[in-house]
Amino acid sequence: MNAHPQVMEFFPALWTREESDTVFDKFQVFFRDRGWGLWAIEEKSTGNYVGFTGLNIPSFEAPFLPAIEIGWRLLPEFWNKGFATEAALESLRFGFDVLKLAEIVSFTAVGNVKSQRIMEKIGMQRKQEWDFLHPRVPDGSVLKAHVVYVKSK
Repeated sequence: MNAHPQVMEFFPALWTREESDTVFDKFQVFFRDRGWGLWAIEEKSTGNYVGFTGLNIPSFEAPFLPAIEIGWRLLPEFWNKGFATEAALESLRFGFDVLKLAEIVSFTAVGNVKSQRIMEKIGMQRKQEWDFLHPRVPDGSVLKAHVVYVKSK
C-alpha cells in the first residue's frame, strides 16, 4: 500500500518494502506499549484488507504539538465507500471515551482535499493558526504546507 502512487500522492515519496516494514514494526511496539495505535481496517463481507486508521503521537516538532493525531490510509479501491469515515469515527470515540483525551488533531498537505473532507465529516474543525510547514517534507515541495484540524471532547 505504501508503494502505491495514488495512496502516497500526498507523501514526499513512495516507501520501499523495507521502509514499510520498519514503520510497521514501530507501530507494533507503540501498540504493545500503550494498548492503542493504528488499527487495520477489513471489509466485513470479505475480510479483505482495506487500510488502516487510528491514533498516533507525531514524532516531529510543530506549533500544535504535543498532541494525539488521528490518521488513515486506504487502498484506492475502497475510497469513497465510507470506510475512512466510519473507522475514523470509531477512532475518535475510542480516543475520547476510552483514553479520555480532551482533543485530537489531524493534519495533511494543503492539496489533500479528500482527507480534509473526511476531517470535516467526522466533526473536526480547521485550526488555521496551527497550519505549518512539515519539517519532514523537503523545502520547495508542494507538499510542505500542511493544514491542521482539531476536535475537542
